[in-house]
Amino acid sequence: MVDKKKSFVIYGMGEKKNPNKFTREHEEREMAKMVIKMVQDSTQEFDQEVEEVVRLGRHTEGGKRPMKVKMRSQVAVEEIMAKKGKFANDVNHKEIWKKKRI
Repeated sequence: MVDKKKSFVIYGMGEKKNPNKFTREHEEREMAKMVIKMVQDSTQEFDQEVEEVVRLGRHTEGGKRPMKVKMRSQVAVEEIMAKKGKFANDVNHKEIWKKKRI
């Protein structure tokens, strides 16, 4: 139960076909950090709190599988979820949205 409170899901992020698992996981972690940096304040460093990033579901060509992001603290997740509305105003990232794990 505690694990769910420390994670959230990012929808709408495209994925690259990369056969190398290590490189693919690194790229996905960097994409998750980029999304977090967009919503955090300049004094916060929630992108450093990322513990694990996992794609959910099966890979399909040109698909956009959700990404589960597990953080080190529940406080970081609460702050990120409180500021997720910043994506609604951003034209370049309008298709990306986040949802807390229930």
